[in-house]
Amino acid sequence: MEDGISTARIDEGSPDRFVSLRRALGVTSFGINQMLLRPGERGRIHLHRDQEEVYLVLAGRLTIEIEGQPQDLERGELIRVAPAVRRRVVNLGPDLCILLALGGAGEHVGRDALSYEDWESTDGRPPQEVPLPDDLPASELRTT
Repeated sequence: MEDGISTARIDEGSPDRFVSLRRALGVTSFGINQMLLRPGERGRIHLHRDQEEVYLVLAGRLTIEIEGQPQDLERGELIRVAPAVRRRVVNLGPDLCILLALGGAGEHVGRDALSYEDWESTDGRPPQEVPLPDDLPASELRTT
C-alpha cells in the first residue's frame, strides 16, 4: 500500500470504454474502474473466481444482465454481484452510461479507523467515541 494521497477524475470524454482508476490512484487492496458505455455498447459476459463486484451508476442507465436476465439501474443505484455469478453490462441508450466498478476479494477489515476531535489532537480513538463536530455556520458555506 502506497503512502500519502493521490487523486483522479472521472473522465466523461475518455475515448476508452474502460479506465483503471486503481492504477491511476495507486490502489492495491481493491479494484476501482471507470466504465463508459455509449448507446449500444456492452461488455463481455464474465464472472470472477474470487472477486465480488459492485457497480455504481454515475450517469445514464445501465442494464446489467445477470445469468442472462436483464435488470436496469438508474443514476445513483448500485448492485453487488457475487464472484461465481455471470454478468454483462449493457447500455441500451439513449444516453452515455458512466459507472464505477469496484471489486475486491477477501474479508473486509472494518472498524480500523481512528478519529480526532481537532487537528491538534494526537490521541486517536475509535470513531464511535468521538462526537461529530458542529455543522458549519451559513457564513462559511460556498455560495457558488
